[in-house]
Amino acid sequence: MLDTPPNAQGSGELALAHAEIRDLQHTVQALRNELELKEMDKGNAVQSAIAASSQEIAQLKATAAALRDTLELAQIERETAVQKATAYAQDEMLQLKATAGALREQLELCRAETANAVQAERQAASDEIAQLRATIQEMRERMETLAGKGG
Repeated sequence: MLDTPPNAQGSGELALAHAEIRDLQHTVQALRNELELKEMDKGNAVQSAIAASSQEIAQLKATAAALRDTLELAQIERETAVQKATAYAQDEMLQLKATAGALREQLELCRAETANAVQAERQAASDEIAQLRATIQEMRERMETLAGKGG
């Protein structure tokens, strides 16, 4: 073997073992530190992803709410337009009915006036015929009287 005493050789190995243990402890500490940094980076990345996701969800909710409001406004406008059109049609229908009623009344009045005018003309004609008959009768009687005196 070597020329070194057994204790000296044992203490050298012990020193080497201690040095190796110290190196391993430093390595373990360095690995722990690195692992903690990686876990912190991973946690930060997860928090960033959650924050980005939350922000995107909030934006989508805001967009959905805005679209819902726009849709509701469009429905209200459509309903208002339908109500206006219905009211306009009903008003026009009422006006047309009133006009038709007024025209019907005027037609009836014209018919009544025409019937009265025809009746008046018939009466006038009948009166004239009666007057003419009376005149004819009177002339006959005069002629007979004149013929009776002359004959």
